[in-house]
Amino acid sequence: MTTALEPTPAAAPPVPSTRPAASDGVRLTFARLLRSETIKLLTLRSTWWSIIVVAVLSIGMSALIAAAIGSSAQGDASASIPMAVIAPIQFTMLLAGALGAIAITGEYSTGMIRSTLTAEPRRGGVLLSKAIVVTVLLGLVSLIVFALALIPVSLILNAAPFAAGVGETVQPILYAALSMAVFAVIGLAFGFILRNGPGAIAATVGLLFVLPIVGAIFPSEGTWSWIHDAAQYLPMSAAQALTVPVGTDGVLTVPVALITFGVWVAAGLVGAWAVLRSRDA
Repeated sequence: MTTALEPTPAAAPPVPSTRPAASDGVRLTFARLLRSETIKLLTLRSTWWSIIVVAVLSIGMSALIAAAIGSSAQGDASASIPMAVIAPIQFTMLLAGALGAIAITGEYSTGMIRSTLTAEPRRGGVLLSKAIVVTVLLGLVSLIVFALALIPVSLILNAAPFAAGVGETVQPILYAALSMAVFAVIGLAFGFILRNGPGAIAATVGLLFVLPIVGAIFPSEGTWSWIHDAAQYLPMSAAQALTVPVGTDGVLTVPVALITFGVWVAAGLVGAWAVLRSRDA
């Protein structure tokens, strides 16, 4: 009596892995992280609306300021061209700070931050890449907007854009663009720390707009003069020191203003990094 042997089923073919092998060289490098953060920021509608509002306000206010200068100035008003172009940053700085804040708080509100930190567990890299992208974007946008504002301002004042000298015109504009980038990074830092859009924007407005007003209320001499002196080291005061004519009383020198910017940026990013490392997404 023989026993029938059933055929042994053939082994299933191995399923190829969809994950790239380490030898393929496919990994999330810092360059790819920068590209990812750039795509995320530029695909937000709020980013483009903020840029449009900044452009419209800057160019419109520059034209109005130029018209006011032209109606009251006697003689050549070409020296006022750079001042008219960059004066609106006292208001557009708030939009720059808000744009920096929503660059990260939007990810917390939608939960996308979990995917970001899963793809790149090194949280310092995420923070640094976002800071670089926000800085470059606001710097470039500001330069373009200031260049466009030169056109109506020059026409209104009936002077060549660089009639006051290339250096006297270009240097304040470069410093103003740097200031806008710094304001955006400060907003980004508050966004990482607070992880809430309205809260981060409110904190940014308080630092950039409210505190300088509070400092200006106190006298420069007397018992409470230290508040007035401390207010000179706020970000907006540093921006004014970089963009006002050299030798103006009551402002920081250019090197001290640049150091002040550096300290604010470093303090904000270090605080954001500490919070990002200590909290779950």
